[in-house]
Amino acid sequence: MASQIAAVDTTTGVGGGDPGGRKGVVAFLVICFTGSWLYIYAAHSLWGLSLVNPLAQLPFGFMPALAAVVVRRWVTREGFAGAGLRPRFRSAWPYYLAAWLGPLVFAAMAVGLAWALEWRVPGPAALADLAGGLSAWVFVPLLMAAVPLLTPVYWGEEFGWTAFLRQRLFPGRPVRATMATGLIWAVWHYPLAFTGYIEFSCVPLGLAVWTVSFLFQEMLLGWLYDRSGSVWVVSLAHGGNNMVLSLLTGFLLGERAGLGVNTVALLMTAPMALACAVIAVGARRRGKSLARRRAAVRASDDTSVPGKVRS
Repeated sequence: MASQIAAVDTTTGVGGGDPGGRKGVVAFLVICFTGSWLYIYAAHSLWGLSLVNPLAQLPFGFMPALAAVVVRRWVTREGFAGAGLRPRFRSAWPYYLAAWLGPLVFAAMAVGLAWALEWRVPGPAALADLAGGLSAWVFVPLLMAAVPLLTPVYWGEEFGWTAFLRQRLFPGRPVRATMATGLIWAVWHYPLAFTGYIEFSCVPLGLAVWTVSFLFQEMLLGWLYDRSGSVWVVSLAHGGNNMVLSLLTGFLLGERAGLGVNTVALLMTAPMALACAVIAVGARRRGKSLARRRAAVRASDDTSVPGKVRS
């Protein structure tokens, strides 16, 4: 499955090898992890900041982009050509639409799955408590309208993880690159589980579930990047995952239905896993169809050459 999702679309002009080789990857990881984890320690233990506060999260969230900029400019000196910074609105609009609407669809599917499992799930009217009295039919459209405005915030992560690191890990092996990026991305978040951002009743199990969720997210984000060629599409999707999928399911299934953090995470992950499967099946079918057409063309060429004996 992952091989079909992670395959690089060469028409976008992204997904090539690493001009800086291992040096660029190592430099990126050192800068990103050192800067991010030192900031978390200082914010939580020295300054007394709550990492639930979005403003307190900003330096942490922009550290991957900062690391990518430093490496591109001063370590590998490759510059920013092919960095996915072009919006590509004209060619990538279907992927912008998928990135924008997908998290809302996933949220509805997660809630529907919980209902199908006969858990007591509140209806959309419960969102009024989250929205300060606004009805769900007003609050959700406002939330969806806010996501594109927050896309530059999530660029801070995606310019580092998907647009830089994923393109350089295991060149020519997109499956390994995607899985490795998702794993590294998950580990980067681990200190948040010890600093009040998220509370796991069983930390090892919680981190394992969290990691699985990040892996499926990276599969979808990587697919969007390869298909669109723009980091802005991926940043939009990331914003939707946080601001729509996580917020709505966390409130309805966690706070109102009383489900545990791990259960909610698994319910959120299930629709993403299904989307990965659908993409993989579609890619496999297109690959087989293309192979048959190429075989037919070769057979036609063989028969059209006078005197050529087919083996």
